[in-house]
Amino acid sequence: MFEKLLSFFDRHQSFILTTHDPADADGLGAELVFAAVLKKQGKTFRIINAAPVPALFRFMDTGGLVEQWDAEKHGSLSRQSALIILDTSDEYHIGCMKETLTQVQEVFAFDHHEPKPRAKLSGIIESSAASTSELAVELAAFAGVDLEPQTATAAYTGIVYDSGFFAYSKTSLRTFRAAVKTLEWGAVPNYVYRQLMENASSGTLLLQKRSFSTLELYNSGRIAVQILRKEDLAAAGAHFEDAETFVNMPLKSKEVEVSLLVKETDAGEVRCSLRSKGKVNVSKVAQDFGGGGHVTAAGFKSSLGLDQTLKELLAAVQARLE
Repeated sequence: MFEKLLSFFDRHQSFILTTHDPADADGLGAELVFAAVLKKQGKTFRIINAAPVPALFRFMDTGGLVEQWDAEKHGSLSRQSALIILDTSDEYHIGCMKETLTQVQEVFAFDHHEPKPRAKLSGIIESSAASTSELAVELAAFAGVDLEPQTATAAYTGIVYDSGFFAYSKTSLRTFRAAVKTLEWGAVPNYVYRQLMENASSGTLLLQKRSFSTLELYNSGRIAVQILRKEDLAAAGAHFEDAETFVNMPLKSKEVEVSLLVKETDAGEVRCSLRSKGKVNVSKVAQDFGGGGHVTAAGFKSSLGLDQTLKELLAAVQARLE
């Protein structure tokens, strides 16, 4: 599988690495592993994303390798480089980095999500893997690259983040083998757990309280819905990304099969998170709204406004559930 990617490496000297917007732990972990592999091969590279690293994941990039796209600063660089898109194969999910697609010498997608019908990017899409970081670790091992402890930590973070600490349905022996490899390279599981799960602000707790107070159950308790408006962010003194895990909470109920979180950013943009226990393929639902993801975890952005988005999303989930 990786011969195709190594051949791509051989064709170019300079690379830009990017991921979906906003970046998450899996996308960032994969970027940092790829950077280590390219460095070992004597290649030049830059990690450039559409937006800054979210506060929750800044511990992954202690070296400050991840940059934010600046057309004036990076424009000429794109014409000299090949582009590797990590953790998505959908060009519409990389934010303003999309403008580089027609400028770079060649594009390669490296992803583990279900391929979308509209996606045009080619590369390696291995949807059986639990995370892109898992695949990136396999690449490093295949290429004979031993990761430094900090990079191994970033890779482990990506693996546990997208596998739900090894609880999600796509977790396999392959996932554990990749995780063990990062531990051999110096990753410390307890450190990562504390950074991801015990590092929230008090504002996050207050935001969680506001989110859970909106909880409504539909279809005899089989669908759970939470809403967060931008006013809630201000009232709690929290940030949009602080709500990342709230959608998972209702799945603790044995009756709930699908959990939805419809939320507004500080700028009023609507974003939706969808989680499922497997009966409903939420990736297919998200694709209908221009998004995507996994069978049990997906998301999308909407321009319809919060209330109309919720109305249409709930109807779509109800139709698939029944």
